Amino acid sequence: MYGLWRPRVLGAWKVPATGPVIFAVNHSHNIDGPMVMGVAPRPTHFLIKKEAFVGPLDPFLTAIGQVEVDRTTTDRTAIGRALDVLSAGGVLGIFPEGTRGEGDFASLRAGLAYFALRGGAPIVPIAVLGSSERPGRLIKALPPLRSRVDVVFGDPFEAGDGSGRRTRKALDEATERIQKQLTAHLGNARRLTGR
Repeated sequence: MYGLWRPRVLGAWKVPATGPVIFAVNHSHNIDGPMVMGVAPRPTHFLIKKEAFVGPLDPFLTAIGQVEVDRTTTDRTAIGRALDVLSAGGVLGIFPEGTRGEGDFASLRAGLAYFALRGGAPIVPIAVLGSSERPGRLIKALPPLRSRVDVVFGDPFEAGDGSGRRTRKALDEATERIQKQLTAHLGNARRLTGR
């Protein structure tokens, strides 16, 4: 990432040094995940759509520990592998909106709350800014080479209310708390970076 772009990383020291952690990353461009993996202070295992596991990318993504997920169904294999990452004290990366979009955390899916409550892991919000501002001249699908991309890590927070409940209502309440935290972090990141 540092060879192709000029990442500016803010707040990476906020990531807990040990134990399970979930990175909740906004997603407006296809380099957002690789950018976070490239600059994060800990190895990260992202939930990645199965459509990305094609050709030479399949063995590469598998070898670096990424988790293939089928978004069209409840993928129990992917859920198990993601929970295994957390139970081993690893970092699980999630795009809580489920797909690339505006990157504003406006429409969260319940998966993030499920993994946070079930895995007992704090959530670190991450805002990637500048990756989708303009297309590159050489490769239109990528940001311009050597352009600045900001990656802003936020303060870790717990999704649950401390009760340990994992009911549907607890998931809904956790999703609402998470959305407020992520939206506030994104606003703060935009102020910090001027983007």
